[in-house]
Amino acid sequence: MMTKKRTDPIDIAAQQRAQEQSEVEQAFLKGMTTLRDLIAPSSLEIHSSYFRIGTKYGRTVYVYGYPRKLFTGWLSELINIDQVIDISMFIYPVDTTIVLNNLRKKVTQLEADMALNAEKGRTRDPAKEAALVDAEELRDELQVGSERFFRYGLYVTIYADSLDELSFVQHTIETFFGQMLVYTKTASSQQEQGLNSTVPQMSDQLQIRRNMSTGAISTSFPFTSADLTQEDGILYGINMHNNGLVIFDRYTLENANMVVFAKSGAGKSFTVKLEALRSMMVGADVLIIDPENEYQKLSDAVGGSYIRLSLSSDTRINPFDLPRVIDSDEADDALRANLVTLHGLLRLMLGGASANSAGVGLSPSEEADLDQGLIDTYARVGITSDPLTHTATPPTMIDLYDTLLHMGGTGPQLAQRLRKYTSGTFAGIFSQQSNIDINNNMVVFNIRDLEDELRPVAMYIVLSHIWNTVRTQQKKRMLIVDEAWQLMKYDDSANFMFSLAKRARKYYLGLTTITQDVEDFMGSKMGRAIVANSSMQLLLKQSPSAVDVLGDVFKLTEEERKRLANFPVGQGLFFAGQNHVHIQIVASQTEQGLITTNPQALLQQQEQEQERESRSRDF
Repeated sequence: MMTKKRTDPIDIAAQQRAQEQSEVEQAFLKGMTTLRDLIAPSSLEIHSSYFRIGTKYGRTVYVYGYPRKLFTGWLSELINIDQVIDISMFIYPVDTTIVLNNLRKKVTQLEADMALNAEKGRTRDPAKEAALVDAEELRDELQVGSERFFRYGLYVTIYADSLDELSFVQHTIETFFGQMLVYTKTASSQQEQGLNSTVPQMSDQLQIRRNMSTGAISTSFPFTSADLTQEDGILYGINMHNNGLVIFDRYTLENANMVVFAKSGAGKSFTVKLEALRSMMVGADVLIIDPENEYQKLSDAVGGSYIRLSLSSDTRINPFDLPRVIDSDEADDALRANLVTLHGLLRLMLGGASANSAGVGLSPSEEADLDQGLIDTYARVGITSDPLTHTATPPTMIDLYDTLLHMGGTGPQLAQRLRKYTSGTFAGIFSQQSNIDINNNMVVFNIRDLEDELRPVAMYIVLSHIWNTVRTQQKKRMLIVDEAWQLMKYDDSANFMFSLAKRARKYYLGLTTITQDVEDFMGSKMGRAIVANSSMQLLLKQSPSAVDVLGDVFKLTEEERKRLANFPVGQGLFFAGQNHVHIQIVASQTEQGLITTNPQALLQQQEQEQERESRSRDF
């Protein structure tokens, strides 16, 4: 006999309290704003060919036709288009057995149709022949397992602020697809399904699909990145897109020239020093024009030649030196070419800043007298257009001064203007025979101690001297011109730089141009020409004004423009040929110690050296 269990009044009260608590919590939750409420639009209107979400208009289109062949990354440009779009891809695997059975039927049908047309004497159908070849190739690949088969759906939802703008964006998208023979349609009367298919909820409500193999689907992967890794070359840094190594040989490009743009402190000198050091390891000679005394430590570490140019130094460079060129055609014309170079130099020396304006520096009569004076100056030491005479000791600026002083016309006036370089304030450094030897793996020309007025002249003369030396022997070399904007201020020096960039490849020379004054450099016609003749470019962190200039020149996307203004030190955009990557410059600890320009790091190095010296004295 069973007895009924009596319920404890305490348990009954506890159950009632729990139920009341649950009801209170449920009522509280109903009154709370959920995440769905927060992200939901204020309104949603669905029309046959578009929809409206709040104040935005949208439209979903689907792809229904593809060409016979698709190239890898064909969707990359659509991803980077400057429009707000949503893209959805749906991929459904298909059983290989089913596909093979259908392909056999298709092949049989195509062969029968072609045989029937041949019997009736009809013209062959190229479309059917191509379809037969594709079907047979796919069947063979499926049988050996090298390919799989899928159903593929591609939908794009576009957005705009008005219907007219929406139509314009759709036209842009259709034009993009049409160039690749990919055809789209508006999801008419299915805009709601189209919107649901492109929002991130994994729901294919349109269900408009196309048969594709593994190879075809792989080409639609849009997130491609350039790979700048070669078997030969030097390490520039890390590819931030895929964490690969950027190993590159600049001499394999159509030219070995490079331009580096960066604001002060962004790491441009660090990067160039690192490239120079690593290039020397693979057999390249390095020549540097150093306006700020930043390369001495590196030069001393590798046993290079460090040449200081100043009014008080004993270093002399004669701009009248003639090259011993290896090219026989250029040897015949060596004097004429050097006369052209000297004309540019003397316009810079005699005209100063005014030489930047055509016709202000020297008048036509002065130009003519100067030309005759240069020819007579060479003739006085026995040098003519005959290459056999070019081995004679060249004249100097003092000889030119003497020639101008004793000739007619405007010669005496020109001599007086030239006097400060022969016996005046700037005498000595460029008015005597050359006494430097740049036969070293690294040669650095330091011009920091030169007066501002003399610095562009010095850079011009050094470049000319280097160019004459380069033409004597074809050897892998790298020429680094730091603060190149100083040369871009004057027409003659800018033209000489461009000529150097254009002809460097012939002599296995790679010109590296560095500047932090982007506006001045790119504002010059020759500056833009030098960039166009440089197969490599490195853009480090820039000022906002420089970003606009470089963005237009290099066709940067909006995202790249934003990055360019906010890059940390040592990161930038690395262009090589047709590819460019986001790069992080990396150096070993030893390299870091040799090339750093960070004041804090340099101070720390000095303190460590002093500490080591102190310890050695104690012992």
